[in-house]
Amino acid sequence: MQSAKQPSVSARAAKIVDAIVADADALRISVSKGPGGERLIDLGGASLGSLEAGRRLGEVCMGGLGTVAFTMSSGLANWPLGVVVSSTDPVISCLGSQYAGWTIQDDATKFFALGSGPARALSRVEELYKELNYSDDFSQAFLVLEGDQAPPAPVLAKIADACGVKPEGLNVLFATTWSLAGTVQIAARVLEVAIHKAHALHFPLENILDGTGTCPIAPPFPDFVKAMGRTNDAIIYGGRIQLLVKGSDAEAKKLADGLPSSSSSAYGKPFAEIFSEVKGDFYKIDPMLFSPAQVTVSNVETGNSFHAGKLAPEIVDASFR
Repeated sequence: MQSAKQPSVSARAAKIVDAIVADADALRISVSKGPGGERLIDLGGASLGSLEAGRRLGEVCMGGLGTVAFTMSSGLANWPLGVVVSSTDPVISCLGSQYAGWTIQDDATKFFALGSGPARALSRVEELYKELNYSDDFSQAFLVLEGDQAPPAPVLAKIADACGVKPEGLNVLFATTWSLAGTVQIAARVLEVAIHKAHALHFPLENILDGTGTCPIAPPFPDFVKAMGRTNDAIIYGGRIQLLVKGSDAEAKKLADGLPSSSSSAYGKPFAEIFSEVKGDFYKIDPMLFSPAQVTVSNVETGNSFHAGKLAPEIVDASFR
C-alpha cells in the first residue's frame, strides 16, 4: 500500500507543534513540563485557546499530511464559518494519525481517554496498523487528547514507554470539546470520519488517492453533552467530502451510496437527542451514523463521479441555537 519511503507523521507534526509553542501567547494557550520532562500543551482546558489554536491542532492530528483552513463558505447559510480539510495521503493522515483509536486506560489512577495523533503510529498498539502497513520512528511523540487536563504522571510514563521515546520526548496536546480549539479540531475530522467509514464498508484503502472535506464550526457551549452534540451534528448534518479514488465505477458508486450519514437508521435527529435516547451509552449508537452528510466520489481512472447524501441545515439550526 505504501511506497518504500514512508512519510513520518511524527517528524512532520514536530514542526507544527514547535510553531504552536513559539506562538503560545498569541494563541492564548499554555505550555508546561510534566514530572518526567514531558511537554504538556493546554489549548483549551484551563487555557482559553483560540480558533487558530484549533486549526493548528487539527493539522497536528493529521500528522502534517493534511491542511486545515478556515472558510466563510461552509455550505450552511446560518453557519458560514467552517473548515476546509485536505490531505494528499488521506489513509495514513486520517487513519494512521488523526483517528482517535488508542484507548488509554489506567485503573490505578482511574484515567481514561481516547488518544489521537502521530503518537499512535509509534505505539502501534492497534491492530489497524497491520492492515495499514505503516509504522513510524521518531524521537518525539505527539498525542492529542480531548479533555481539560493532561494525564497523571504514571499514565504519562506508560504512554512514553509505549511510544518508545524518553519522557522528555513526549508531547501531549489537549483541549475540551467545548473550547474554541476543541470545536475546530473536531470539525477538522470531517474527512477522517469518511475514510474511517470507507474502511468499515471494506472499500480498498489503497484505492483512495486524495480527499477534501468541508465542515461548519459548531459554536462552543459550556456543557459536555451539548458540545458533543453540536460537534457531531456539524459533521453528520453539515459535513461535505470529496474523495478521489481508482478502481471500478461499481466500487466507487457503492462507496458513494454507503458513505453519507443518512445511510444510518439513527439519522434524522440532533445528536444530543440520540445520545439521550440510548441513556448516554455511546456504543449503542449505530457507528454508521458517524460520517459526512454529503459525499462525492470521483473515479480518476474513468472520469466519472458519484454523488450521495444532502445537507440538513434545519437539524444543524436546531442543534446550534
